[in-house]
Amino acid sequence: MTTRIAIAGGGLGGLTLARILHRHGIDAVVYDREANRSARLQGGSLDLHPESGQRALDEAGLGGRFRSAARPEGEEHRILDPTGRTLVHHVPRPGSFSGRPEIDRGALRDLLLDSLPGDTVVWRHRLVAAERRLDAGWELTFHDGQRAGCDILIGADGARSVVRSLLTDVEMSYVSTVVELNVEDVDRRHPDLAELVGPGNLWCVGVNQILSAQRLGDGSLRVGISLRAEGQPLDTYRSKPALLDIFAGWAPRVTALIEAADSPPTPRLIEAMPTGTRWASRPGVTLIGDAAHLMPPVGEGANQAMLDAAELAGHLAANPTDANTAIRAYEESMFARIHPIADMSARVQAMMLSPTAAEDIVRFFTRAEDPARED
Repeated sequence: MTTRIAIAGGGLGGLTLARILHRHGIDAVVYDREANRSARLQGGSLDLHPESGQRALDEAGLGGRFRSAARPEGEEHRILDPTGRTLVHHVPRPGSFSGRPEIDRGALRDLLLDSLPGDTVVWRHRLVAAERRLDAGWELTFHDGQRAGCDILIGADGARSVVRSLLTDVEMSYVSTVVELNVEDVDRRHPDLAELVGPGNLWCVGVNQILSAQRLGDGSLRVGISLRAEGQPLDTYRSKPALLDIFAGWAPRVTALIEAADSPPTPRLIEAMPTGTRWASRPGVTLIGDAAHLMPPVGEGANQAMLDAAELAGHLAANPTDANTAIRAYEESMFARIHPIADMSARVQAMMLSPTAAEDIVRFFTRAEDPARED
């Protein structure tokens, strides 16, 4: 009898899992809440790490297509202080894919979608509940009342995972407030900002706040503001004048990133799961990505979600008649791998929004870029 695998969530983790399973001849259905692949913007760009995100794409047979779509020059980054003074400027080796090349989230998601059979993803299916069937397996209920069944349920449904509640009642904690804006067609309309940001990322670091910008493949900039502002209503950050007040006194060439934005500010709260979160393995269900280990957004989330997918798919393929053994093996290795990464992510997040953030970040990047250092 064929094992029916359901993946809740069509993000990067869920699609990577479906793709690698497909390469092993294992069918899976991905249920996604969106109406279609282009229902919403997918966010900024990602730097894919060789040991995680790139490894997963290689196992998915998509490494070559990734390198065709990625931007190695996007790894360039600049760190400024509020006066506009450059503290760090990292320039990658031209054309090199040995580091962490950037790729837009949307482009990477499309790459994964295009690699799957057309009926793999079922759109307009937001999971709201899952109940254990008496004869094993799961009864899935979606937002519009539709139902479906499966033998194995994998939660790739992100920070607010419904599947997670089947395994743990862990509570999230507040990390930061992030506000996002966009500047379109920056090279033509705002060449000064294009030069300021360069082909990659810019961080201007102050006391307990950061103003950042990221170049996307379509010629736009994604501007981000990170704040320690717990308890403040999100509506506080929905206007440009309010944001400019927060950065009063900063160099005008930096705050011009806010003034030039074409989109209204979009604020959201950022949360994380406690470092070291685990659960007791349960037959027929597991989690990957943010559903399993929601971390501060410092560059590991998507990479680890994709590596989760690759490792889980590998265990399932190696144990075709014993999915529960495969799930237990995946979970134990994932818990061990994620713990130090989550701990590091929490420390980096705290460092970036601290009173001494500028000097701490300079020290962090200087150490990271000096291979001769061992301490």
